This record gives sequence, structure tokens and C-alpha cells, in this order.
Amino acid sequence: MQSLNFPDYTFRFKSNENKPLIFDEIRKKFVVLTPEEWVRQHTLHFLLTEKKYPASHINVEKQIKLHSTIKRYDIVVYNSDGSIHLIVECKAPKIGIDQKVFDQIARYNFVLNASYLMVTNGLEHYYCQMDFNAEKYLFLEDLPEKEELKKKSK
Repeated sequence: MQSLNFPDYTFRFKSNENKPLIFDEIRKKFVVLTPEEWVRQHTLHFLLTEKKYPASHINVEKQIKLHSTIKRYDIVVYNSDGSIHLIVECKAPKIGIDQKVFDQIARYNFVLNASYLMVTNGLEHYYCQMDFNAEKYLFLEDLPEKEELKKKSK
């Protein structure tokens, strides 16, 4: 698989019916290794290792109802009170990050009301903090770590 703009992480792989699989630490199962899944697994390790988010606060690939359609988000990180801290949208490395991708995560956030957004294709990462009063997102250099988020919410 392609080298990504993340630290090096250790992954577990196996093959099933000539399909490569990668172990997902959150879902506790092997999943088909597609280019998007490669990005998703790196992002999960980034959130767990670099940002110190507890695995018990992370959800992967769950359905949400958006108007009359069912959509599936990539990663959500919850606060301890059950509210949503962060939504992550992962794309394959060959997919450019454009306005369409930001529109997609913004639509998901109408339902989820996350404080932070992350969009990545593994090569480029964008981080935003929501400003619900002004109805816009503010671009950040990086995501705060879990401890920093607790301090900001006090």
C-alpha cells in the first residue's frame, strides 16, 4: 500500500479468498484493505496514539439518517457525556480534498453536531473547529489532544 503522511504504525494483516485484510482495533475484526481503509486505519492509530483518544470513545463506519437517506460516517469520537467531539471523513489517497468533501462532512455534522471536523486522504489532512454561532468552521493547524479538549470544555 501507498506510504501516507502519518507516523509509522504497526498493523496486522491477513488474506482471505485472495483479498488482503487489515485488523481494525476499534471494530475488533479484519476488514478488506482498500485504499480508503488504509487511510482510515492510519487515522484511527493517529487518534489513539498521537491524540490520546480512548478507544472506547471511538466509533467506525456507522449509519446516520440524513433527511430521507442513510449515510455512513467514517470515524466519530465521542465525549464522555455522549456528545460528539469529532467527525472524520477519510478518502482514498487518489481522491483530492475539495469543497465537495467539506460539503459532505458538513452535511453529516447537521445531524451529529461535532465540535471538530477532520478530512483526510492520508496525504493531506484538514482540521476544523465548528463555530455554530457564526455557522462556519475555523481551520486549525492540528487537532487538540484529549486533555486539551477537556480543558476547553470547562
